Amino acid sequence: MFTHIMVGTNDPAKAKQFYDAALGALGVAPGANFNGRVFYSGAGGNFGVGTPANGDAATYANGGTIGFVAADKDQVDAWHAAGLANGGTCEGEPGPRPGAPGNAYGAYLRDPDGNKICAFCQLPG
Repeated sequence: MFTHIMVGTNDPAKAKQFYDAALGALGVAPGANFNGRVFYSGAGGNFGVGTPANGDAATYANGGTIGFVAADKDQVDAWHAAGLANGGTCEGEPGPRPGAPGNAYGAYLRDPDGNKICAFCQLPG
């Protein structure tokens, strides 16, 4: 569906620590540094975080959310805990999401730069 999603950061080292932990809980390998940016590869595309190419300060997208696939409820819970332990803030506790399609279970975080991210899985039944 996509080649990559990129978000900005004002502190690449802090962002790498956060995403290595949060995405690591989803089974994603630690990020690779490339020209001052950090990239993560997974099924369906790549995710990157880095300082803006134009030299301006990074800001987050109001209304934007990036969703990561989790294998199951335990992975969603681990993702949320890892993110909180590494500089993220809670934007929605792990739990059922009755407003989402199917039998969704998910959680939301803000990364250290304010980008809104989530992890979701579908529960059986």
